[in-house]
Amino acid sequence: MNTFRVWIRRLGSACRVRVDGRENAMWLLGRLGQSRAFNSREPIRDDEASFRSTFQVPYTSDMPCSAFEDLLAAIPEVELMPDPE
Repeated sequence: MNTFRVWIRRLGSACRVRVDGRENAMWLLGRLGQSRAFNSREPIRDDEASFRSTFQVPYTSDMPCSAFEDLLAAIPEVELMPDPE
């Protein structure tokens, strides 16, 4: 699999995750699902104008913000970016 960009933004008790392309978002969710600590997310929303898909992941005691960011950063296919919006 090729690398793809993932933007993250902290939103209080959740993290907004924006991914280049729905196929990449679905792949990423499958990969995150392999982690025992990752067990929750909101539905994916697609932005057809930008070809990006977005979902939110709530933080938990098992998956605080820093641990979620570390989990994303450890995936070789993910180019982690700060979300400017």
